Amino acid sequence: MSKHLADKRKPSDGGRTRQFLRIDHDGSEKLWDGLRRRPTEKPVANRRAAEYLRIDRGDQV
Repeated sequence: MSKHLADKRKPSDGGRTRQFLRIDHDGSEKLWDGLRRRPTEKPVANRRAAEYLRIDRGDQV
């Protein structure tokens, strides 16, 4: 009895490794560094004054 067609894999040509290295070397870490180092919004202590200034500037919600 011979093996099923799905059980007869051809040898890998290293495609997964090649794609992994391409992603690793294409500079995608710059994107993630930019997202990690993005400044976080600080909560406004005086909400009433902040809303007054927002309305005074003409900003809409």
